[in-house]
Amino acid sequence: MEYRKLGNSDLVVSEICLGSWLTYGGGVGRREAGACVARAFDLGINFFDTANVYSGGAAEEFLGEVLAGRPRQSYVLATKVYFPMPDGGRGLSADQIRKQLDASLQRLRVDFVDLYQCHRYDTETPLEETMAALTEAVRQGKARWLGFSEWTPEQIRAALALPGARFVSSQPQYSMLARQWEAEVFPLCAREGIGQIVWSPLAQGILTGKYRRGEPPPADSRAASERMGTFIQRRLTDENLARVERLRPIAAERGLTLAQLALAWVLRRPEVTSAIVGATRPEQVEENARASGVKLDPATLDRIERVLA
Repeated sequence: MEYRKLGNSDLVVSEICLGSWLTYGGGVGRREAGACVARAFDLGINFFDTANVYSGGAAEEFLGEVLAGRPRQSYVLATKVYFPMPDGGRGLSADQIRKQLDASLQRLRVDFVDLYQCHRYDTETPLEETMAALTEAVRQGKARWLGFSEWTPEQIRAALALPGARFVSSQPQYSMLARQWEAEVFPLCAREGIGQIVWSPLAQGILTGKYRRGEPPPADSRAASERMGTFIQRRLTDENLARVERLRPIAAERGLTLAQLALAWVLRRPEVTSAIVGATRPEQVEENARASGVKLDPATLDRIERVLA
């Protein structure tokens, strides 16, 4: 496993981050989820990402349970705030940030999180109020560093213009099939010392090659799951599946799985600090972890671009 420094922070994180959206505390059983986390540590993964909204808090509770016996300095823990919770709380007001952060810390069984992220931008709360509350959280020692997910360039610039604690991370959806952030957000963040922690780098499993045109999804896949399959359906198009088939020989020629090729492609960008992967089995964690350190030569990257075009 290789590691990268996150933006202008002092956090050094593994290139592969284990996420918990739709999986831990939700679509994956406790034993299987625990085995995935244990294997992640074995492989050198030190970065774990979650959010208060994932499974209504159950994902944080799960991580709090499985991480409780490990030294706090042995892992980097990130969570988020914004989306509606079961108690009705939502948004990035000062009251919600204080309330939701305290609740997250309790579920995670820690005194602080290394990275506290705005899960989206809150158009109903003044940005000044949000940034002041986040700065207060940092000063209190409840959050070491701050981040955001899928903010526009204008929103990022407005936040950076305010006094107080600064963002060090951005969390966009980024993969071979979702590249809209490359043009403006990546260079803006690079200039400002903000690293990219990308989610869904495997396009929720499409880029693993498990789905094929004209065939039903495998019974144990995300697309076949009632609890986890909602978001993947709109990307399961013939066009995307055809792209994956054209990528298959490129991966095979380099001794990589399709998932490893897709992750190495994401990590080719110097702006990308870490790629968040989901896993339902330890074997998936291991396969994804082996993408760390893989360098794709210019000829391979050119072939990939032709496929994606």
